[in-house]
Amino acid sequence: MTSDIFIGGGGPDYGVKQHLSLGYANRHGLVAGATGTGKTVTLQILAEGFSKAGVPVFLSDVKGDLSGLAKAGTETHKLHGPFTERATQIGFTDYIYEAFPVTFWDLLGEQGHPVRTTVSEMGPLLLARLLELTEAQEGILNIAFRLADEEGLPLLDLKDLQSLLVWIGENAKALSLRYGNVSSASIGAIQRRLLVLENQGGTGLFGEPALALSDLMRQDAQGRGEINILAADKLMASPGLYATFLLWLLSELFEELPEVGDPDKPKLVFFFDEAHLLFDDAPKALVDKVEQVARLIRSKGVGVYFITQNPADVPDDILGQLGNRIQHALRAFTAKDRKELRMAAETYRENPAFNTEEAIREVGVGEAVTSMLQRKGVPGIVERTLIRPPSSQLGPISKKERAEVMAASDMSGKYDAPVDRSSAYEILKKRAEDAAAEAAKAEEEAEEGSPQLREFNAARRYTGGRVARSTSRRGKTRQSQSLGGAVAAAVIKELQGTTGRRIVRGILGGLFKGR
Repeated sequence: MTSDIFIGGGGPDYGVKQHLSLGYANRHGLVAGATGTGKTVTLQILAEGFSKAGVPVFLSDVKGDLSGLAKAGTETHKLHGPFTERATQIGFTDYIYEAFPVTFWDLLGEQGHPVRTTVSEMGPLLLARLLELTEAQEGILNIAFRLADEEGLPLLDLKDLQSLLVWIGENAKALSLRYGNVSSASIGAIQRRLLVLENQGGTGLFGEPALALSDLMRQDAQGRGEINILAADKLMASPGLYATFLLWLLSELFEELPEVGDPDKPKLVFFFDEAHLLFDDAPKALVDKVEQVARLIRSKGVGVYFITQNPADVPDDILGQLGNRIQHALRAFTAKDRKELRMAAETYRENPAFNTEEAIREVGVGEAVTSMLQRKGVPGIVERTLIRPPSSQLGPISKKERAEVMAASDMSGKYDAPVDRSSAYEILKKRAEDAAAEAAKAEEEAEEGSPQLREFNAARRYTGGRVARSTSRRGKTRQSQSLGGAVAAAVIKELQGTTGRRIVRGILGGLFKGR
């Protein structure tokens, strides 16, 4: 196993060869550049390098191109011929074509093995972000999670949360005395947002069996790290769902993995493509937590690499933690673009051989200005770099080839069939049924209470008069209807109306318990 990953460089027109040291790979990184400048190929060669070093990788395939990692490239491919020339140009002497171990995942369960978590694991903060709730609505959601814990109601899928919200609405008056105002309007708004989430495909995300993080951190028989590819081309139609899932996954890694200090190489490398989606319109509390996770997760042996069009998409406090940088071309068409270009150039350690700002503007497709952490974590001098060619196929594999990879995977069959065990929905439904049965029994007992009453009731058909109910029956009926009958009847009616729905909790759940 090598101690670094070859990035590119060399040749008469480029600087010294650039290598990413595995010992500093968990110090995070940034791959930035305008559309069409080569970010996807850079992501591909980084994934290949980490895999060959025995480091598992998780990345999202936003454009559908990265499935080619599962198949070796060939010289007959229209782009691999020029790649062979590039390898010679930059002194990449051991360049070969090869495939890599790949596992395909998909939140929608169509192009990969299903990925699920539970509502409880997602947690109220991330779920509120996913549903785009107001502060008042988020408060109701927090009440729901608190009640679920206190009442022993597991929140596993979407219908669990929906049924619990119905119960809260029916008991709003009593709950308001303890938790503050519980508005039926806020509950209704949350239910509508859950419906929108269902329509976006979010139902499949929540449920069991939930994803085991250990299944993302595997090696193949040759000791190469598994490359986990999340199909995100269709998922990008729901950017909130995409960003929230990746943030959940990152936070779960932070919570579950043990401290390892500064390992010789990362335990896992996590690529966050289209990173701007994570921060667009995000509340400050969420951005602060992302910063905290990014700062601390490196001690768990996880490297996080943000891929975005412009470094300005990433908040400064997080950008300052990204030590390994590959900057493809930025275009400066407006005054704002020129300002951001200048700011991007100022973050690099200057090279007297060229002007960094001009280099970022001028580099071509497949070229970049790069700076990698060196000994003791010191940023390297910025260099103009010709990115090395990938060894795997550039572009997607066929549907048949993808199906063959999935069938041969260790994950085949493990997550395919959903499991619906007893949880909040079933528990509340049973409580409602029991309460309804008890109310019916009390009614029946009241009707059959005394012979005198039966005779008196029977006499009405002869006299035509109205017969008053007994006080004891009236009191008993009113009692059963107060919290037993009326609530039970309403809850069970609502529960039966939401049978087909699902949802979840997750990633920053444990991290936010202390707030």
